Amino acid sequence: MTAITEQLELIKRGSDELLIEAELVEKLKTGRPLRIKAGFDPTAPDLHLGHTVLLNKMRHFQDLGHHVMFLIGDFTALIGDPTGKNTTRPPLSAEQVVANAETYKEQVFKILDPAKTEICFNASWFNELGAAGMLKLAATHTVARMLERDDFAKRFGNNQPIAIHEFLYPLCQGYDSVAMKADVELGGTDQKFNLLMGRELQKHHGQSPQVVLMMPLLEGLDGVNKMSKSLGNYVGINEPPRDMFGKLMSISDTLMWRYYDLLSFRSNAEIGALKAEVAAGRNPRDVKVELAQEIITRFHGRAAAEDALADFEARFQRNTIPDDVPEVTVEVGAGMAIAQLLKQAGLTASTSEAMRMIEQGGVRADGEKLSDKGLVVNAGSVMVLQVGKRKFARVTAV
Repeated sequence: MTAITEQLELIKRGSDELLIEAELVEKLKTGRPLRIKAGFDPTAPDLHLGHTVLLNKMRHFQDLGHHVMFLIGDFTALIGDPTGKNTTRPPLSAEQVVANAETYKEQVFKILDPAKTEICFNASWFNELGAAGMLKLAATHTVARMLERDDFAKRFGNNQPIAIHEFLYPLCQGYDSVAMKADVELGGTDQKFNLLMGRELQKHHGQSPQVVLMMPLLEGLDGVNKMSKSLGNYVGINEPPRDMFGKLMSISDTLMWRYYDLLSFRSNAEIGALKAEVAAGRNPRDVKVELAQEIITRFHGRAAAEDALADFEARFQRNTIPDDVPEVTVEVGAGMAIAQLLKQAGLTASTSEAMRMIEQGGVRADGEKLSDKGLVVNAGSVMVLQVGKRKFARVTAV
């Protein structure tokens, strides 16, 4: 097995917090494959690149020889994870959970090694636990302890309702770690309370507490908000290669390095070499192309990545989009008409001019002629807009 110092370097790469590092070192010293857990509630049929941050880290553990357990929360999805929510999340139907879980299994193996991955469903132990076991689980913590969780405390302080079943979610996530005998659990920074719950419940059941590795929440294409389908700032891993390529090329040069750290399988040394090349004068766009091709190859294959690059070059470079496109941020509120957006971005003097240019075919969005005068742009959208032959702006809607 790889030396502990080398393992730690790869494990900690891109992470936000590791609790507790000394405990992880002791576990690694045993030389046995550690049991690595990460849970996903099948709340939607498709995964996006934000979800793959945890999957990539799981692949790192696999490459280091550890035992990865991909947990599909088919039971907890029926409760609804309240993390970060201001309201009670409606639970899914059993049919929705089953359908979504099947698509998850198909998608995760584009990153994880199927031969080294154990797929788990938490309904398998919660159905056995039964009502009496659930009551015993609920008795391990107080309401006061639950209200230490930030989102619960805010809702309670604002007189917003908290359903009793929501208190069960962190307890169930913690009990998953007991049932799976996890050595390490991965999760986002917004999951800290739930992840630490696993440590407490493992101690309660006489197990060695798991180490918690928290990964940052990946920023979406706007570089500001968490990647989310609801914000429209996401890249879906099942999207057509051409769409993925265009979206990834739209990110800022600064955000590109964040994506390299969290999404690329290149080594730290390789990424450092790329940064040095850019510092020495290499065009960042070329490095962004390499990132886009790596990601698309992972999900669609090398041929699809090459085709997406050829299509991008045909649509963008032959339209002579300059390298130094100005970055513009526009507040769109609940949504802004494209004509108003063009004016706010400084690409036209008025909305009437914008409408006229659209009618005349003089406006392009991401290299393609824009003809829909009624288009409404929502927060989270990022696009390269062109008016006429010489006016360009990479517009981020917030």
